[in-house]
Amino acid sequence: MTYVTLTKENIKDEHICCAFSDKKCAKSYELKKQWLRAQFENGYVFRRLDERAKVFIEYGPAEKSWVPVTAPNYIMIGCFWVSGKFKGHGHGKALLNEAIEAAKNQGKSGLVTVVGTKKYHFMSDTKWLLRQGFEVIESVPSGFSLISIDFESSVAQPYFNQSVRSGTCPDQNGIVVYYSNRCPYSEYHVENSLVETAKNRGLSLKAIKLETMEEAQMCPSPATIFSLFLDGKFITTDISVCMESRFDKIVGKR
Repeated sequence: MTYVTLTKENIKDEHICCAFSDKKCAKSYELKKQWLRAQFENGYVFRRLDERAKVFIEYGPAEKSWVPVTAPNYIMIGCFWVSGKFKGHGHGKALLNEAIEAAKNQGKSGLVTVVGTKKYHFMSDTKWLLRQGFEVIESVPSGFSLISIDFESSVAQPYFNQSVRSGTCPDQNGIVVYYSNRCPYSEYHVENSLVETAKNRGLSLKAIKLETMEEAQMCPSPATIFSLFLDGKFITTDISVCMESRFDKIVGKR
């Protein structure tokens, strides 16, 4: 198993796993690369399998993460994905163990990440991470949990910031979406697919792009890649809700 670490020097020529063959998301794909270049300055790591595949992990200092969580001296795992035919070959464990060793070598207190209390789209597999030794620290009404692996028992535990504790967003009418360039799919589908979907249903749409780390750390949802609220209530992290063919099915469930 050979893995590649992306850097400012090689990212131009290396793929970033998601949307590399989706031509309509080409602009969003490049925006994700721009976002990564900026995060590399903060110690962010993007490590992937040396194949044309969706097998990768992203992580960095929790203090610099684009997530509404306070976790001093922890490493925050961002996207972590092993898909398709590459499942069941040990890639997840290998990538996670590398992140754990990196955190220990940096003198960190542990690793932390945000997951769905139940399975949420575009988020790590909660049950699998719990089997690897993560433990639930805290959960919020919108269905997210904060989980961690601690290297020492005496450390102050991470916690969700106040902005996510109600599970609602400040705007109480229509569709409100929070998104960022952490994902190469989000901008295209928010600015194109969802605009059309909302228009066809006579629903107002407010799209809030998280442009800075500080904005992300105050977001009302821990899922800063993409979160959709309807009339103030959290609905989903599933970007496919933007599409005509999926909106009613997903929103109707909630």
